[in-house]
Amino acid sequence: MSALAKLKAEPGMWQTNVPVPVCGPDEVLIRITHTAICGTDIHIYNWDDWAAKTIPVPMVTGHEFAGEIVEIGSRVTRNLWLGQRVSGEGHVISLDSEAARMGRFHLDPDTKGIGVNRPGAFAQYLALPAFNVVPLPDRVSNEVGAVLDPFGNAIHTLQQTDVVGADVLVTGAGPIGIMAAATARFIGARSVTITDINPYRLELAGRMSDVRTVDVSKVDLHDVRRELGIANGYDVALEMSGAKPAIPQALEHLRMGGALTLLGIPSSESTVNWSDVIMKAITIRGVYGREMFETWRKMLGLIEAGFPIERIITHRLPASQFQAGFDAMRSGQSGKVVLAWD
Repeated sequence: MSALAKLKAEPGMWQTNVPVPVCGPDEVLIRITHTAICGTDIHIYNWDDWAAKTIPVPMVTGHEFAGEIVEIGSRVTRNLWLGQRVSGEGHVISLDSEAARMGRFHLDPDTKGIGVNRPGAFAQYLALPAFNVVPLPDRVSNEVGAVLDPFGNAIHTLQQTDVVGADVLVTGAGPIGIMAAATARFIGARSVTITDINPYRLELAGRMSDVRTVDVSKVDLHDVRRELGIANGYDVALEMSGAKPAIPQALEHLRMGGALTLLGIPSSESTVNWSDVIMKAITIRGVYGREMFETWRKMLGLIEAGFPIERIITHRLPASQFQAGFDAMRSGQSGKVVLAWD
């Protein structure tokens, strides 16, 4: 089958042919119709320090996908059927871990990521544990199904605090930050401010939802707060960028007793004045992945309620044009890039 893989320990991604994966007794085999390119895939493409330490070579990559079931393992007892349209949770866990036995599957310390630690979804077929399969409602197209993984990151980050009626600051207008900002408005935040230095991404955020976009290289957030009537600071800050100045910026503009949730991973050490955290009684929470499977239930419900997630998709390409898709993502001049495998 055709696949995209990391074949060399250097920058790049290569189209190759690999065997169709064998469907294990507890797995399903999915014929992939759509995949999306993730920021993690860009790290792998660029072959940065994290990728070089993490990704075995060769490795079929990709973990944001949708498709249909074409084979079901002999021990699968879930109500799944051939031809069913599905996406799936890309974090494969051990059901024997202490976290899993407590029902906190997303905290399993032995989590393995498809396309990272095991063969991924940039391929015509994917074998996935039946436990991880997420059926797609009729309202959710396969194209949208391919961007549910990052949407889940946004929703899981939002789940950590109550944003209804709140003033929310989102630092980082990547696709996940944009989806988080738009969702906060959709579920009732009083105001949402999203910051970045990328004009394309800020313009996309403004098209996605009624949010206040701020290029922090040109505009002072204090002026924005005065404009929005936020005298004492934001109630909630969501750090989605990993940019070095973002955490100090969020701490400065949070009110006393505010909450900071961190999803973006810094590329280097970040200096934090912990006195700001202590003296302002700030609550800080780190977020990883999605909560299995409450996050999936909530994001599918949001889409069925009318959340316009399809607006985050800016590029639609056949898988054979994957290089153009990676180039768009690496340039910063895109939202989500979806590759069609049909």
